[in-house]
Amino acid sequence: MNVSGVYTAMVTPFKNNKVDFEGFRKNVEFQIKNGVDGIVPIGTTGEAPTLSHEEKEQLIKTAVKTAKGKVNVMIGTGSYSTSQTIENTKMAKELGADMALIVTPYYNKPTQEGLYRHFKAITEEVDFPVFVYNIKGRTGQNIETPTLRRIVDLPNIIGVKEASGDINQMCDVINTICSDHETFSVMSGDDGLTVPLMVLGGKGVISVVSNIVPAKVVEMVKYGLENDFVNARRIHYELLPIFKGAFIETNPIPIKEAMNMLGMPAGECRLPLCEMGPENREKLKEILKQMNLIK
Repeated sequence: MNVSGVYTAMVTPFKNNKVDFEGFRKNVEFQIKNGVDGIVPIGTTGEAPTLSHEEKEQLIKTAVKTAKGKVNVMIGTGSYSTSQTIENTKMAKELGADMALIVTPYYNKPTQEGLYRHFKAITEEVDFPVFVYNIKGRTGQNIETPTLRRIVDLPNIIGVKEASGDINQMCDVINTICSDHETFSVMSGDDGLTVPLMVLGGKGVISVVSNIVPAKVVEMVKYGLENDFVNARRIHYELLPIFKGAFIETNPIPIKEAMNMLGMPAGECRLPLCEMGPENREKLKEILKQMNLIK
């Protein structure tokens, strides 16, 4: 499986602290209508650690029913427990998803050897395409390139979502791993680094901002895949204010606030995340006005 293009890291909409499954379905339909290549429910942006097993199961069922055969469905199944990650991944497979996004274990800070064994155990237990998710800022541990090279040699490892923030590391991954694994996909996990990464050979983005402007992100990445970086850069700068605005507080607080301003299903965040501070909310509102998304 060769993954490329735009995959949207879906928010989980809430109403009165309960998952708004109908709102989630509408958001998935909005993404499909606007030409994304895939959706990624139950990840960081989907507030996965706050969701119950039953809520995750219903979200996967809704995503698969709405999107299967139209766009790819990549489900976030990672946790800080290897055995729980295996169970989550089995569930995603059994419910009809196309692939799993597995974040490196957080809080327990495994060694590089532990990281390798984590993914080895998963691939031995579940025959299912796996995207590795490297985000040191959330997990406390970076996947070093030599470790990723070992992980890539495991069965069913098809790509990496690179959110380390280290463009030099991303370059090393593309230069040393993709040269030997032609179908291995390096996708940006940071909207603002999508175009720079694609210049180096990245295949696209798992995007937060595409929750609200999917067509624009799709257009930008399409130009990048065509090596038209004049136009890709033009759209990058057009979207740069919201790339920054979406992260002025912890994701997904700003993107959910933006969706609420746009009348999209999003609702509140679950504790320990809370509402945006008033000053940052006004900054975000001004960005949306400048982009002509709201009046």
